[in-house]
Amino acid sequence: MSIIAAVLSIAIGALLGLLFYGGLWLTVRRLATTDHPVLLTLGSFWIRLLVVLTAFVWLARSGLANGVIAMASFILGRLAVSRVLPARRPAAKCT
Repeated sequence: MSIIAAVLSIAIGALLGLLFYGGLWLTVRRLATTDHPVLLTLGSFWIRLLVVLTAFVWLARSGLANGVIAMASFILGRLAVSRVLPARRPAAKCT
């Protein structure tokens, strides 16, 4: 495995993590304003899943190490999304 392939796998995995979890964040934000929340939820899930699985299968076919590295960096993409996006704190309820 070359260094270029490893770096490319890391970049693709992180990008997929950003795309998957960023898309999830956008979907959840739109749920309150949409007329069809089930359609939005399922459509978003299947599109995100198909994109990520296609990329992982493509990477794994080029070598198992590439797939493993991409999956590890996919988790890094999730961590990046959770750090960058603002956390929603529940509003305090007065009793």
